[in-house]
Amino acid sequence: MDEALLRSLTPGVLTVLVRRGADFAAAEDAVQDALVEAVRAWPAGPPRDPKGWLVTVAWRKFLDQTRADTARRRREDRVEEEPAPGPAPAVDDTLQLYFLCAHPSLTPSSAVALTLRAVGGLTTRQIAQAYLVPEATMAQRISRAKRTVSGVRFDQPGDVATVLRVLYLVFNEGYSGDVDLAAEAVRLTRQLAASIDHPEVAGLLALMLLHHARRTARTAPDGGLVPLAEQDRSRWDTVLIAEGVRILQAALAEDRLGEFQAQAAIAALHADARSAGETDWVQIVEWYDELAGLTGSPVVRLNRAVAVGEADGPRAGLAALAELDTALPRHTAVAAYLHERDGDLPRAARLYAEAARRATDLAERDHLTRQAARLNTCLNRRSPGGG
Repeated sequence: MDEALLRSLTPGVLTVLVRRGADFAAAEDAVQDALVEAVRAWPAGPPRDPKGWLVTVAWRKFLDQTRADTARRRREDRVEEEPAPGPAPAVDDTLQLYFLCAHPSLTPSSAVALTLRAVGGLTTRQIAQAYLVPEATMAQRISRAKRTVSGVRFDQPGDVATVLRVLYLVFNEGYSGDVDLAAEAVRLTRQLAASIDHPEVAGLLALMLLHHARRTARTAPDGGLVPLAEQDRSRWDTVLIAEGVRILQAALAEDRLGEFQAQAAIAALHADARSAGETDWVQIVEWYDELAGLTGSPVVRLNRAVAVGEADGPRAGLAALAELDTALPRHTAVAAYLHERDGDLPRAARLYAEAARRATDLAERDHLTRQAARLNTCLNRRSPGGG
């Protein structure tokens, strides 16, 4: 059974049912039933038109359920005529499905879950494993999301920015369980980019590819984090980098700069440097200035402080950091790094330890703890009687 084929066909089949008049929740249930039938029937002889087969079976499942529910008689009147089996329509309505799953009435977590289920074709179990929550919890979340969007008209224009934020959230989850969410986000964003000509869609795809290209170099054999400056750049995927840069350049040429294009430009400058020492930090600071102007995000300004510290020296970075709220996530870790660069190792060690205590991510906590231990070992060796 070609699971990848089934997943790729799922959004198109779901869209056909919704276009025919099925509400989103009922249509999604019918499509899932059709996928179960496909798993049973196709190994004996796959159909010539897989999408058409799925549409026909899903529509019959929907009608069966509609007819069995007396409370839905009025809707049955609209859909009782079953279309004759035949080739599935060539029109790709997947873009509208993206918009529906990223509807502003949904919470970010619900939008992500619904997108993975309806557009990505993942099972509830797979999504639950990826987010490390019980399957029953994820099922409830998806059910609530489906009910929320069931009353939304399918022909309403969608918000591209909301769709991109949802896909970016998926990408940042990385890998967990048996689903590679980073790879899934790249696949879905490629699909979106093929459906719409929009510079920010291209910018997000470029950003994902540039980050994904460094993935294998980000972790040590023991699972520990490897900072960008210490990564083995020979392990970076140069094919993905070249594709990401090419997509980014085409997007920037449209002169409609957005936050994902700016982030991708920063990632491209890192990817272009043959070593950490050759990084064009001055240009990176300029891109962070653009990004800060676009977003007003304090997190962007925090990252900018690191770049300033590299471009103009650690004291300049500390001065930029002093303008920010100390309660910002990673503020203490950035302060530790800049103080170490400035030669104040005792203070840096204390800050690394404090940052480790505040870290919510286990891998990040372990990395910061190691940095504190490294500096404390160095300080002990320097002190009288330190060995």
